[in-house]
Amino acid sequence: MNQLSTSTRQTLRFREKRDAILDAAAGLFNQQGVKGGTLANVAKRVGLITHSVTYYYRKKEDLATACFMRAIEAIDSVVLQASSAPGTEERVRAFLRAYVDLLAGIAAGRHPNLVRFNDVRALTGAQAELVFAAYTDMFRRLRALLHDGSAAGNRAGLNARAHLLLSLATWTRAWIGRYELDDYGRVAERVSDILLRGIGSPDSRWSTPALPLAAAQPPGAADEINAAAFLRAATQLVNEQGYRGASVDKISARLKVTKGSFYHHHVNKDELISACFERTFDAVRRAQELATASGGSGWLRLCACAGALVRYQLSNDGPLLRVSAWSALPEPERSEKLVTLNRIAERFANLLVEGMMDGSVRVVDQSIAAQLVSGMINASAEIERWVPGVNEQNAADLYARPLFMGLLSVAD
Repeated sequence: MNQLSTSTRQTLRFREKRDAILDAAAGLFNQQGVKGGTLANVAKRVGLITHSVTYYYRKKEDLATACFMRAIEAIDSVVLQASSAPGTEERVRAFLRAYVDLLAGIAAGRHPNLVRFNDVRALTGAQAELVFAAYTDMFRRLRALLHDGSAAGNRAGLNARAHLLLSLATWTRAWIGRYELDDYGRVAERVSDILLRGIGSPDSRWSTPALPLAAAQPPGAADEINAAAFLRAATQLVNEQGYRGASVDKISARLKVTKGSFYHHHVNKDELISACFERTFDAVRRAQELATASGGSGWLRLCACAGALVRYQLSNDGPLLRVSAWSALPEPERSEKLVTLNRIAERFANLLVEGMMDGSVRVVDQSIAAQLVSGMINASAEIERWVPGVNEQNAADLYARPLFMGLLSVAD
């Protein structure tokens, strides 16, 4: 009996210290990315020496894998909780309520911190396979929440709506901190209302007139590797592998040029990534300004803007830089980019307010709706991974329309 008690105490101490390491690592990876975090910094956060951490996790990648698996399990438990609701709409509401309650638990210290998925592609080999397989299984279970409603159509449409639901739920974590904890439940209800009922008034119809977003290319030979090519390659790599994973070597290799060619165009990687942010900001601003100038109702201008940016993601000029890239930027640049991101989101709110004033947009919380529009556009950068058959021509109908018309709406 004494031996059993000792063993039990040792097991509890092991779990407590392991959980403390996971909590510290999740916070560190959220701040600095997987590439930027170190075992030494994790150890420092929990008052251990590095060797003590390696007793639990031999390498940083092992620790990152454990963090991602714990986050997937947490979302999976939310999906399981929602799956017992009686109908599709009820399951969507239950999922969003439970997920926001999870965020409230993290904010209040009632639930362990969870790593964000911003840097998940920093993993490679068997670790990446393990995490991506678990994430895919979780995604399929979440997709099943939508199966028996009007959203249950072709596979592409169902995958798009499931990815939209998951992406906008996890995106909530990026902005919900501006609210009081007591208001989190109200936020969940408003997000649910927008996702299920859409943004438009009863008479509004989905329409995405074309906007000429493509930027003018600099003069030069057709086969010349110009600054725009470096920007596209760097944007793709940051989206795939994070800020620290997109090295000069990888960017140069993707373009099949030497590092010397890279430094001919850019002083260093930081300058190039900063230029990638500006390129993305310019594209979003251009869409907003063209939509505003196009006239029509606030609804039509918002549809035009969002549709153009989703199509841009899959065009030869895209993609836009994922917002998750800002989290690994060094200060003070990180704060500067975040200020710009928030200002751009406010421009979507302006279009929503104008639509409510002219009656084309129903009365919604414009601040939350603007965040959902921004999150949808941001998440559309990766829809090719999840939606079979998606392309530049049908992306807006598959991905933007469900947010604007309602997650369970059927096409006209």
